[in-house]
Amino acid sequence: MDAHNKQNHRQYDVTVWGASGFTGRLVTEYLLGKYGTGGKLRWAIAGRDQQKLEKICAELGVRSGSLPIIIADCYDSKSMQQLAADTRVVLTTVGPYAKYGSDLVAACVANGTHYCDLAGEVQWMRAMIDRFQPDAEKSGARMVHSCGFDSIPSDIGVWFLQREARQRHGETCVEIKLLVKALKGGASGGTFASMMNAIQESRRDRSIAEILVDPYALNPVGERSGPDGRDQMGIEFNEQSGAWTAPFVMASVNTRVVRRTNALLNYPYGHDFKYSEATLVGTGPSGWMKSAGISAGLGGFMLASSFGPSRSFLVKRVLPKPGEGPSKEQRQAGFFKLLLVGKLADGSIMRARVTGDRDPGYGSTSKMLSESAVCLATDDLPSSGGFLTPASAMGDALLRRLVDNAGLAFELM
Repeated sequence: MDAHNKQNHRQYDVTVWGASGFTGRLVTEYLLGKYGTGGKLRWAIAGRDQQKLEKICAELGVRSGSLPIIIADCYDSKSMQQLAADTRVVLTTVGPYAKYGSDLVAACVANGTHYCDLAGEVQWMRAMIDRFQPDAEKSGARMVHSCGFDSIPSDIGVWFLQREARQRHGETCVEIKLLVKALKGGASGGTFASMMNAIQESRRDRSIAEILVDPYALNPVGERSGPDGRDQMGIEFNEQSGAWTAPFVMASVNTRVVRRTNALLNYPYGHDFKYSEATLVGTGPSGWMKSAGISAGLGGFMLASSFGPSRSFLVKRVLPKPGEGPSKEQRQAGFFKLLLVGKLADGSIMRARVTGDRDPGYGSTSKMLSESAVCLATDDLPSSGGFLTPASAMGDALLRRLVDNAGLAFELM
């Protein structure tokens, strides 16, 4: 039986791994509201603790037994294999993925099961790609990291702008810069936990530190070079917007994902395509001062994170904890607005706007991840197996779902 036929005979379309965690609960709540139970989408929730999963169902008003519950353990490879074998797609919110995710990845690859996560851990993603890419290609498993705020708005945003450039001008932009114009709502506790884990790993292993600063760290083997340098770390003036910019903390993930998309699709953006991200701050002296403050603050945070005692203080006293998050009212009041500025070969400029209607770290992320899983499970996609990106795996199909269901908008300006 080939990989496609094996997929069609699975018990579930989507299984949510980590449903009792904060983000997993939001995913469960979204899927219930959008797709219900006992309907066309066959889905289940999974985790280690039966009581916690039953409590989530009760709190969300799910009739007993109407939403299947699967018990498994991320440290038990046999249970991970069974989890993967029973479903077409595993959606996982259990991070840091470098600590808890590798056995699940291995199980999905072995069983030809599609997979999506919220990973922003470049060193772990690189390790999974290097270890499992040939096997994923063979089994047909579409393995898609970074299906939340990092890195769907960036990856699908670039996909959208380049598609429009081809349609209107017969060519793609040779350079695109994403500028964070506004956002309300902070990064999740899981994001910070993953970041701290990556820093800790890089302190122990110099090769990991080199991966984290490599602009092409996620590109396929033999294609890990190009025109882009390291991410912006200080104050820069952006000519196209006429304003000062500061570093954007998620650029170290998003830019690598966009570059991998370009490589996986055989360079539709061009071999010399350049991509970068920054935070748009403001104009004049006040804009410069704000940019300087953000740059200094981020530099100080990274420095403090590099040393054990100060890192421990940040984790215990300052940063949000994994599993913690904002209230429903705070999530609904959140939003993000991103500006993509593309330059064509003749120097002319195209602009696009990407917006989301919930806070980026939780509200929007849970919807983006959910629709990624449903897209992988139910849509007719041209991509084959392997470690893909949101755009290279799902492209226009995911873009439509994000607009129709997830509160995102992609618009030319």
